[in-house]
Amino acid sequence: MQIGIVGGTGAMGRGFALRWCKRHSILIGSRDAARASASAAEYDRAALEAFGDRHTITGASNEEVAAQSDVLVLSIPYENIDAVCGALLPLVSESCIVISPIVPMEKTSVGFEFVPFRDSKKSAHASVAAHMKDPSKLVSAFHVISEKKLADLSSLLSYDILVCGDDSGAVDSVCSLVEEIEGLRALRLGGGSLAYMAEVATPLMLNAMIRNKLKSPGIKIA
Repeated sequence: MQIGIVGGTGAMGRGFALRWCKRHSILIGSRDAARASASAAEYDRAALEAFGDRHTITGASNEEVAAQSDVLVLSIPYENIDAVCGALLPLVSESCIVISPIVPMEKTSVGFEFVPFRDSKKSAHASVAAHMKDPSKLVSAFHVISEKKLADLSSLLSYDILVCGDDSGAVDSVCSLVEEIEGLRALRLGGGSLAYMAEVATPLMLNAMIRNKLKSPGIKIA
């Protein structure tokens, strides 16, 4: 499977690349193709050091990544959805599964706030779906995981990942990708209309982290 990561030069992109490269080809995307290639080369060196052999991690422009991916991860800010998705999602194949880990939140004087509740705006899932050829191929996941721990292969993960989507095959594929990462368990939450529930878990978790002095927390449902 070819997994593309739009905005793949950040911590989340690095984490996904290193955690999935043993089984899949990884495409790192950026607005700057040279920057994407440099990050991909760095991830490849890290994978060689960690696993002892080379893996297929390459960099390209976001447009190339969107067109070539079987699974496309949108590692972008909520406020960039319309600009980025409007340009890229028309390029994806009909069978491509799109994963949204996007969280519409803002840090204010009272803490992290969930923008759709505060400002009566769309959830990230609904905002991305508006640009999809087939909205059922959109799956929301990976909202409640520490980017820092994901990118650090020495970190032991023990998190539940809430997964929402309307196409059972797409949801099954994403759940399989979740559970390829050691220490993660996929929990199906429901259809895309319920994705806001997964998104709101992030500001909830971050507010608890700050006030209780927790370090890189996640969510585990017992």
